[in-house]
Amino acid sequence: MADTSARTRSSAAGKRCSTIARSPAHTVSQTAHALEELQLYGYRPFDEPDPRPMPDAQRLAVAVADIFDALVATLEDTRMEPDLEEVLWGQVNLFHRATARIERSLDENEQAQRRLQREQDGSEVKSTELERLTAEGLTPIERRNCMDMMRDHAATEFSHHTGSTWRPRPGSMVNRRHMTAALIDSRDFLAAKRRAETEVMLPVGPKVALTGGTDFNDHHLIWGKLDQVRTKHPDMVLLHGGSPAAACSASSCGGAVPSPALARPSVITMTSGRTFGSLR
Repeated sequence: MADTSARTRSSAAGKRCSTIARSPAHTVSQTAHALEELQLYGYRPFDEPDPRPMPDAQRLAVAVADIFDALVATLEDTRMEPDLEEVLWGQVNLFHRATARIERSLDENEQAQRRLQREQDGSEVKSTELERLTAEGLTPIERRNCMDMMRDHAATEFSHHTGSTWRPRPGSMVNRRHMTAALIDSRDFLAAKRRAETEVMLPVGPKVALTGGTDFNDHHLIWGKLDQVRTKHPDMVLLHGGSPAAACSASSCGGAVPSPALARPSVITMTSGRTFGSLR
């Protein structure tokens, strides 16, 4: 009886082993593969905000200084020392070019936002897409500022090791760290002052320029056209050449302001036999 039970258990175990051996191997699902990629490489969709913090400013400054110290210690007192300044210049230019690339992506984001602003129709789809582009534009701004800071640190190290000031060969270098609120307010003040000085003799309102030949004396037609324009633009400013004859003289009787023609004003052009009342 004992032998029979042992043989039965052995036979059952053999069947289980045979079943396990014959069972097919389970393949990895697509979900498991995606989760593994996320764990290994930290992949994230492009249109989601990056939760990772920006690098520490102090550690960045130390890293940039280490780069220059390593290059100087390696190339100094060797036959490569004459090329050391060029190599160090290239290190600063590396961060400068990276800043320019990020600036281009920011410009593309800005153009896309302007396009979506024009396409807004009140739908949730357009609104969500605009919100996504706005959120995407924040990270490049922080990246650009970080590259600016690294470039400035690198330029300082370049000056320290070479004794000369770093300058980009094409273009110019903008230092956003020096763009303080006081500097911005000062520039706004000076711009407003210049604008007030240049516009002191320029009345406010849409500019309407009138031109006509010396042989055109139909003042009723001139005043009629000016009345039509004034109906559309009550605060209009009439501009003419200041001539004492013909059309200019007739228009000045209506209180025109003599002034040279400005850039792209509203224009009424009148000639003998024909009248053009086009507004541009």
